[in-house]
Amino acid sequence: MPELPEVETIARGLARWFAGRVILRCRHVSPHLLKGSGRAGLRRLPGRRIVDIRRRGKYLIFELGRGMKMVFHLKMTGQFLVCGADDARDRHTHLVLSFGRRREIRFRDTRKFGRLYLVNGDVRRVLPETLGPEPLDVGRRRFLDLLGRRRGRLKSLLVNQSFLAGIGNIYADEILFDARLAPLRPASGLDPVEARRLWRSMRRILARAVRCGGSSIRDYADAEGRLGRFQLEHKVYGRAGVPCPRCGVAVRRLVVGGRATHFCPSCQK
Repeated sequence: MPELPEVETIARGLARWFAGRVILRCRHVSPHLLKGSGRAGLRRLPGRRIVDIRRRGKYLIFELGRGMKMVFHLKMTGQFLVCGADDARDRHTHLVLSFGRRREIRFRDTRKFGRLYLVNGDVRRVLPETLGPEPLDVGRRRFLDLLGRRRGRLKSLLVNQSFLAGIGNIYADEILFDARLAPLRPASGLDPVEARRLWRSMRRILARAVRCGGSSIRDYADAEGRLGRFQLEHKVYGRAGVPCPRCGVAVRRLVVGGRATHFCPSCQK
């Protein structure tokens, strides 16, 4: 599932192409995509201007004119594509937004798990009530305060969207490796130095991943079809049995809270 860096990359790419443009036509293909308002909401899209495209957690938000918003969750295989109006469409294309003869936005999803919510007013009506703060926005003091209120293992905490919004398996593993903290370590057991190190690693890894355009592990590409590059910098994620780049001990894989977890048993004691 695309995480914060991938969704942020998609949002920025789409905004560069389409912020300020007016939707001229909307073609809806899949009944699985829409949640809530249904087809009647789609009929109100033509004539609306895209004011901005932004991210909240793993959600992609299209800010439209007159207070209307489209909120997407990509789930496992959702993709946005910037295409020419005459480019061939495949059977996995479930929504098309046209802006004239030259370019259009297509939403493609092979497994049909992606979701679209149409909202008038506050997007919090469709976002989870417990969605936590943004990892790249939360300051050190706030982070330490949030951490001090939590129990449980560090890996489970980092992927908990009510703690921080947008981190998933890939970046939780890479953050913990960078911070030299074991994924099974109880959050309540960190001393102040370790907690500050975790905050710095979180910001460093996520910021670097955004600059690299995210991680292309399976079928992720940005809206212009470009692959991310951060997978080339992974130190532990998906590297079970490979020597740790820091100490040479083989990276291990275990399951924490139902999630595959990768770590170095020497560097992350």
